[in-house]
Amino acid sequence: MTATEAPAPATFESLDPRTGDVVGTHPVHDEAAVRAAVARAASAAQWWDGLGADERRGLLLAWRAVLVRKLDDLAGVVVEETGKPIDDARLELVLAIDHLDWAAKHAEKVLGRRKVAPGLLMGNQAASVTYRPYGVIGVIGPWNYPVFTPMGSIAYALAAGNAVVFKPSELTPGVGVALADTFAEIVDGRPVLQVVTGFGETGAALCRAPGIGKIAFTGSTATGKRVMAACAESLTPVLVECGGKDPMIVDADADLDAAADAAVWGGMSNAGQTCAGVERVYVLDAVAEEFTAKVVAKARGLRAGSGGAYGPMTMAGQVDIVRRHVEDALARGGRAVVGGAESVQPPFVEPVVIVDVPEDSSAVTEETFGPLLVVNRVPDVDEAVRRSNATAYGLGASVFSRARGEEIAGRLRCGMVAVNGVISFAGIPGLPFGGVGDSGFGRIHGEDGLREFARPQAVARQRFPLPVPVTSFSRTAATMKALVGLVRARHGR
Repeated sequence: MTATEAPAPATFESLDPRTGDVVGTHPVHDEAAVRAAVARAASAAQWWDGLGADERRGLLLAWRAVLVRKLDDLAGVVVEETGKPIDDARLELVLAIDHLDWAAKHAEKVLGRRKVAPGLLMGNQAASVTYRPYGVIGVIGPWNYPVFTPMGSIAYALAAGNAVVFKPSELTPGVGVALADTFAEIVDGRPVLQVVTGFGETGAALCRAPGIGKIAFTGSTATGKRVMAACAESLTPVLVECGGKDPMIVDADADLDAAADAAVWGGMSNAGQTCAGVERVYVLDAVAEEFTAKVVAKARGLRAGSGGAYGPMTMAGQVDIVRRHVEDALARGGRAVVGGAESVQPPFVEPVVIVDVPEDSSAVTEETFGPLLVVNRVPDVDEAVRRSNATAYGLGASVFSRARGEEIAGRLRCGMVAVNGVISFAGIPGLPFGGVGDSGFGRIHGEDGLREFARPQAVARQRFPLPVPVTSFSRTAATMKALVGLVRARHGR
């Protein structure tokens, strides 16, 4: 290398977790590169916002059409980088496209100017609220659903009039690049949606970058706290969607076939790597034996690997967590009815179902993020609710009950509940998605999701002056006496 040559930028490889084969090479964007991307996005954001809601809607719907046309190509990238079955990748894209459609079509109504009643005392004012874009939104996405989850922020942020700089997981960078490339086709290459790739430091640089209006993060609770700390330095607002330890409650009158099917799919699909998947099941004693038998029959029919029901553990380190949870549950007296410690065969984990696991086991208290389902008996619904809520997490939950599903749902400390279904709330674009406690705060999806990426601006316009000024140094004692008398007459009874 001569003195005038710049050093080659650092790169990293994206691997197929099934085989370890290299499927892509991507740059490690450093702080300077991230800041440059944010600066480009800030300029593009002005153009994007200036288009107005109608034109943005048209372009977003055109992007929707490109995603539909290239659905199988994009699904192929997802499969290469996550190892999940092709139809799971297609389902992820279908859901993301539906959410994009909803956000594009509802943004103007949700975020447009709305009148507000000024009240008696300020009756001379015309009041309104508008929702203005932040400018540039930084999105830090996960690897388990590398299209659907970040699109819950990207699509809604774009619909709200923002530009986006997206940092995908280092395990799925090619998915992020492919998404941005499809959008670039619609906006003639303008940097409205850009991707920066790399590891944790790239994400940290995005949090610190001048010009970032808000960060939307999805990932672990521990990383979420670091994101918040980085953003606190500049008072950058954050939306944090972290993990969960989601319970399912099976009531005595539940449809047990449907509940067992939902428990196994919610716990095992995507190799259990679903933040709102089912990790704990609390089933009433009266139906526990029958329900468990149905779960066992379904789970024993599943296989991981090529041609199987689900793929590998996308992140190699997660295998050790699954193994530790299985071993701890068994060591504390849990009984494996499907699989066991021998089911952990990296990079795959075969289905594991363990019953009668003590509530202080790590398999109950910590997020497993693998195909391990804990099934515990409870004497009644009150105990099921108590155990469901006895965790720092609070993302989603499922309830199976013919007579009192919504009643039970209302007692659960979490952001979303599926009644007689599993994870159904995530597929409904109009419903907000997010958690409480260690599962984070803020919401994606729905009207709340659109407003999450816009700042409210209140405007009060004087229509005519008051005969007796109140907010003026010309105010008299008689004016205040009349005002106080009016308040006492109206509100003092």
